[in-house]
Amino acid sequence: MKLDITALQKEVYANKVAHHFNTTDTNFELLLMHGEMTELFHAILNKDQTNVQEEMADVAIYLLGLAEIMHVDLGQAIVDKLAIDEQRVYTADGRKHLKGQE
Repeated sequence: MKLDITALQKEVYANKVAHHFNTTDTNFELLLMHGEMTELFHAILNKDQTNVQEEMADVAIYLLGLAEIMHVDLGQAIVDKLAIDEQRVYTADGRKHLKGQE
């Protein structure tokens, strides 16, 4: 199954509008996403795989919603970032640089 991140962003945003959830305050969205990350952390610590999946979905939903609020094409941003990461070289001490920029 191919995932259309742009369509998901729009669907998440439409759900926010339909339920009268926040669609403007990015700081509040980050706070809510932080709460979901904390819930994910606890689910992982408790080895509760069912809850891990649900909390991962919640985190992703908040991220997709935030991307739509901020007019970021998250799918393209991920593709762009992966292209940068493919060119990264990591040294033994953890430093990073792009290939050819040693």
